[in-house]
Amino acid sequence: MSTGTRGTETRGTGLPARSAAPSWTTELRREDDALDTLAEEWDDLAARCRTATFFQAAAWQRSWWRHYGRPGALVVVLVRRDGRLVGAGAFRRRGGPFGGLTGLGAGLVDYTDVLLDDDCADRAAAEFAAVLPLSRPWHWLELREVHPEAAVQRVYEHWRGSRRRSEDSLCQYLPAVPMERLLKRVPGKTAQRSRVKLRKIAEAGVQVRSTPPAEVAEALEGLLRLHRLQWQRRGVTAEHRTERFARHLTESTTGLVAAGKAAVHQFHLDGQLVAVNLLLLCPSFGGLYLYGAHPVLRERLDIAGLLFSAALDETVGSGVPVLGLLRGQEPYKQRWRPDRLPNQRLLLGPAGVAPAAAVRAGAVLVRQAAAHQLRTRFPALKEALLACRRG
Repeated sequence: MSTGTRGTETRGTGLPARSAAPSWTTELRREDDALDTLAEEWDDLAARCRTATFFQAAAWQRSWWRHYGRPGALVVVLVRRDGRLVGAGAFRRRGGPFGGLTGLGAGLVDYTDVLLDDDCADRAAAEFAAVLPLSRPWHWLELREVHPEAAVQRVYEHWRGSRRRSEDSLCQYLPAVPMERLLKRVPGKTAQRSRVKLRKIAEAGVQVRSTPPAEVAEALEGLLRLHRLQWQRRGVTAEHRTERFARHLTESTTGLVAAGKAAVHQFHLDGQLVAVNLLLLCPSFGGLYLYGAHPVLRERLDIAGLLFSAALDETVGSGVPVLGLLRGQEPYKQRWRPDRLPNQRLLLGPAGVAPAAAVRAGAVLVRQAAAHQLRTRFPALKEALLACRRG
């Protein structure tokens, strides 16, 4: 059965019925406010999905769609077991001649995923795969930055059409343990230099304060101001300069802090705000997402050690087992000898179009390589191209 009310489609399962089995239903929601109306159920499901990250929280998804979504392009897939939400995923319908779907977040998220209830994840994934609206030869679902253990990997395994998996950005991880234990991972001389830098930070009298939800907006304004200042001679990410990003970051982070899924640290030295750090938290790991630090501070103290220590203390104190360094291979991350694990890119398409899958996958890989070259070798050109697109 399907209904056209507010862009919603509801269907019974197409899988074989089982005697005395629960009632399974699937639903497609296409109205622009779907994520708002589902927020409470969404976060309830996220709490029952062990792989859910901060980027799958309702606060992040709703905010991103509000500030970056295109009206009429939202597709939300829902799976219910006896009326209870046990599977959910939000996607953006692409424009252009080839259409298809992609995840929310674009380049602003380090992990893309769907939500599946841990108690029935496999069956929920099968139902999810069965209702994905990918019927035409040119309709594809392309998901970037998928963790190897993400819930959507189950959906991928149940997909009966064409599919392709390739490597995506590298993410790095450290055990969330007290600093002295963490220093045992690094060579002796490096550990000793780090201890000296940490003692200098302690002696400098830097005051670290965790920001309450009511003050998040002001703290993030300082973070972005310092972030632009620290990168002014090296080319800050273009999107981080926009009002749109500032509104999204403030709205989403305020909700995450209120829910205990994020922490914003403010650092004061001699009465002045010198740095702000945004740490995202979920049950499986914390993530260092964004920071801003005054360039003058770099002349006095080890900024990486200062911000990293606060993030590590917060992660350990929250009982989270892993501190994620997220995407990127910046030198300050390598000093800690992190474990390395690349994300993946998933492509799902209709059955019987294997040649098209190969062409699409090849195009994706070429585009990925070109983007990497542009980002790493020609940052000024990338900035100019992005400026032209905004204009």
